[in-house]
Amino acid sequence: MLATWPWSACGTFPEYTLLQNVGRGGCAPRRVRGPYNRAALRRYVSRYDIGMARPAPAAPKKDEPAIVPVADNRKAGFDYHLLDHFEAGIMLLGTEVKAIREGMVNLRDSYVRIEGGEAWLFKVHIGQYSHSGSATHDPERKRKLLLNATELRKLIGKTAEKGLTIVPTKLYFKNGRLKAGIALAKGKKAYDKRETIKKRDADRETRAAVKSRIR
Repeated sequence: MLATWPWSACGTFPEYTLLQNVGRGGCAPRRVRGPYNRAALRRYVSRYDIGMARPAPAAPKKDEPAIVPVADNRKAGFDYHLLDHFEAGIMLLGTEVKAIREGMVNLRDSYVRIEGGEAWLFKVHIGQYSHSGSATHDPERKRKLLLNATELRKLIGKTAEKGLTIVPTKLYFKNGRLKAGIALAKGKKAYDKRETIKKRDADRETRAAVKSRIR
C-alpha cells in the first residue's frame, strides 16, 4: 500500500487515502515521495471504509451580529436581583438616535412600566444632538418598547407578582439598530447589597493583584 497526498483534482480527502481508492469516483491522488506513517494509515483504514463517499464539507458559519454597546445600567445590578432577560426595540426620533450615537444617553434612574398592554421606558435621559438645529426632543419623554406578544404576556404576568419589576440593563446597537436589554428583577435587601459590595471589592482586589504580577 502506498500513501498519497490527502487531496486530488476532484476534491479534498479528510486525511490520508490509499491507492486502492484510485478509480472509485474518478479521483486520481498523487503518490507521496518518501516515507510515511504506517500507524496513521492503519488508523485511517479503521475509521473510514475504503471506497466510502467523502463527507460533505462543513457549512460556513453565519456571521455573528455586530453589537456596539452604548450604555450600561450598573445601578440595576446593585439594587436588584436580575432574573429573566429580554431584548426589545425602541421607538425613537431621528435626533434621539443621532444623540445616542454621540454617547448622550444615561440609564441611571430609568425604569420600565406596563401601560395599556404595552411596555414603556421612563426616565432614560437622551441629550440633544449636536447638529440638530431647530429639531429638538424632550430628553426624558417616555418611549415605547417593541416586544412580541409572548414576551409582553410574560412580563405582564410576572409583574403582577408581588415584588417583581422591570428594569433596563443596557442599550446597544445590533446590526445598526438600537436595542434595549431589560430584565425582570426583584429588589435586594440591605444585606444583599452589602454582599454585592463585598464581592465587588474582592473582585477589584483580585484584578489589581493579577495586574501587579503581570508587571
